[in-house]
Amino acid sequence: MNRMATLTRGTAAFLAFLLLYLTPANAASPSLNDTARFLAGLAPSAESPLARLTRERSWRFHSATLSKAWGRIEKTQLKRIRTWSKAHVPANRKQMLYMFSGPDFLYADAFYPDAETYVLSALEPVGPVPNLLRLSPGARAGALQELRGSMQTVLNYSFFITKQMKTDLRSGNMRGTLPVLFVFLARSGNTVTDVDFVSLNPDGLAVPRNLKLKGSSPGVRIAFTDEAGKARTLYYFQTDLSNGGLKSSGFRAFSQALGPADSLIKSASYLLHSGNFSLARNFLLKQSDVIIEDDSGIPLRNFPKGQWAFHPFGRYVGPISIFPNRYQRDMQRLFNRNRAKKINFGIGYRWRTHETHVLLAIKKKP
Repeated sequence: MNRMATLTRGTAAFLAFLLLYLTPANAASPSLNDTARFLAGLAPSAESPLARLTRERSWRFHSATLSKAWGRIEKTQLKRIRTWSKAHVPANRKQMLYMFSGPDFLYADAFYPDAETYVLSALEPVGPVPNLLRLSPGARAGALQELRGSMQTVLNYSFFITKQMKTDLRSGNMRGTLPVLFVFLARSGNTVTDVDFVSLNPDGLAVPRNLKLKGSSPGVRIAFTDEAGKARTLYYFQTDLSNGGLKSSGFRAFSQALGPADSLIKSASYLLHSGNFSLARNFLLKQSDVIIEDDSGIPLRNFPKGQWAFHPFGRYVGPISIFPNRYQRDMQRLFNRNRAKKINFGIGYRWRTHETHVLLAIKKKP
């Protein structure tokens, strides 16, 4: 009798294990958009297999936390940036370039809300689409906590910390930039329609990742529609933007094929001040018709004389202490001479509104 009871309890435990871990894996897969919405703390469609998971306490906390953070950043940053962009940035090119971006679609979209194709690039890996149904409730709670942690600085200060991203985006159940990109796309009112994992070949063609090209840059192509139903595309490439990296990758050829670009550079660790990033610097100057940057972007001295019109906004006070010897006297003179206009948002390492600045550079027509 005791043996029978033991067998019954063992069988019940085994069936419970199967129910918890195997059934979700065999269930219908959630759509990409439902996954993006779930990660963003927004309710997926009612028929989604993720819908039942929104009853978990960890997701409800995740949703409330992101909603509060999003409400704050939308009011104090994103809405103000869109208003500024509409007033000062000339008609958008179809392509938007954002080097050293990490997964920061948030500010790419705010500064250039009408771009058709966004091209982001940095050293952080792409990562997979998270399979939330395969995780236990505890693991799911931990994964959502990891996701919030990886977005904390950009939501609070407008930038990702490179060293922190090396840890946050390379381990755990929320690996890579893709989960963060999903959050920002969904929270910005977009609908994710397709995801393709690609690699850049030396000729600049985005080919299927499974071709295993030597020296290629892995990336992802995300197709999405905005609130008006307009189809748009977001690319993110894990690529080395130093001279050596750009020489061996097809990144420049890929971007060049898309045509003239609007560019954003902020919180870029002053890499474009270095001779080892001269190819990226020169490419941006050649490819871009409009550049929005802070002082960590292209130094003023590297803009070809007479070819660009400069419009300073805010207050230039120089770099923060961890980036010594990057003060630009010509930048200070520009801001003083042109009587820089005030702005009511903050970006970059000097993110406080009373000490932040934006330089809008517009290429002059021949």
